[in-house]
Amino acid sequence: MTSTPTSPPAVSGETTGPFAWYRSFTPQGRRAFKGAFGGYGLDSYDFQVLPLSMVAIAAYFGISQAQAGLLTTVTLLMSAVGGVLAGVLIDRVGRVKTLMITVSTYAVFTVLCGFAVNYPMLLVTRAFQGVGFGGEWAAGAVLVAEYARTRYRGRVLAFIQSAWAVGWGLAVIVSTLVMNNLSPDIAWRVMFWTGALPALLLVYVRRNVQDSPEVTERLARKEVRVSLSSIFKGSLARKTFFATLLATGVQGGYYTIATWLPTFLKTERGLTVVGTGGYLSLLITGAFCGYLTAGYVIDFLGRKKSFALFAVLSAGLLLAYINIPQGANTLLLFLGFPLGFCASAIFAGFGSFLAELYPNAVRGTGQSFTYNVGRAVGAFFPTAVGFTAGSAGVGGALIYGVIGYVVALVALLGLPETRGTELA
Repeated sequence: MTSTPTSPPAVSGETTGPFAWYRSFTPQGRRAFKGAFGGYGLDSYDFQVLPLSMVAIAAYFGISQAQAGLLTTVTLLMSAVGGVLAGVLIDRVGRVKTLMITVSTYAVFTVLCGFAVNYPMLLVTRAFQGVGFGGEWAAGAVLVAEYARTRYRGRVLAFIQSAWAVGWGLAVIVSTLVMNNLSPDIAWRVMFWTGALPALLLVYVRRNVQDSPEVTERLARKEVRVSLSSIFKGSLARKTFFATLLATGVQGGYYTIATWLPTFLKTERGLTVVGTGGYLSLLITGAFCGYLTAGYVIDFLGRKKSFALFAVLSAGLLLAYINIPQGANTLLLFLGFPLGFCASAIFAGFGSFLAELYPNAVRGTGQSFTYNVGRAVGAFFPTAVGFTAGSAGVGGALIYGVIGYVVALVALLGLPETRGTELA
């Protein structure tokens, strides 16, 4: 269960320094951290294959920008299905088993995307990839949250979130090499085939990672009568609604940027594959730094103030980015770092905040539902960009990302501060 939030107290004899959070883990906790970090990093890699291959895919199948945007939308919509299913599994069969199921699912269907013979087949395989994609984050985040000490939970989960930038960066490196050395007609397929990488992680998780002792004991007692309706009852109903709205706004803003920025740089800024990779590298470096820095901000300022701060900064920077005049690409290059920093830093708080909103018995269900249903609804933001780009251009249509961050600010009004909450 959860308790009243308090300021995290100092612990006698506790190690200090920027990485004291990691040294505070038990050996099992460290293995859980590594498994969750790897799972989310490869989750990111398999997701980013699509936007990085979007131009080649659109040319190969002869599809419109709206149809291309639908590939991302169906991924995010189906992530809600996967997230809801995984949330119930997390509380019924355990965090580790669910982590393995979700990683297997997104890896298999990412590879199958590379064998698509037409657009409908690609759409279907990408949809099933979204099922695994949706459940993985919550399984890993809940697993690590239950091993983390209260005073460090914000930064611990922020480091897990930073795995997204690592996977994204790896995808950009591989994409730059593949797209620059192979014909576009085969290069996009090769990119999807590299999505088999998560199979290596499964070996590690199976051999080394376990649920926390408390969860293992509860599962052994068969205290697993968890239903989805539990998170819509009593005081949890309000939390579920506003947490879902928060996830909708943040992810609507982020996926608008992640899906369409590569296309914006290629089609409206005239950058080559290598040039686009260079611009994205600063964006991704900023994202990685944002995740890591935000973890300390979250534990210092609290969850709500941190979300509000990064939502305002992300909206302002995106507006500036899309309004930089033609011919000022150098400014565009350097603005990528702070944009990536803030748009990713805002995610660093989700792992700790959502875990602290829900009691142990329904933590997986609540965390996975709110994050993934929010992601599914947020999927309509990049879709709207695809439909609007024909008249306003991709740059003009990116205003939908700004709207997403405004929605997130509104959602915070209905949520409590949870810093210092103990997880039993």
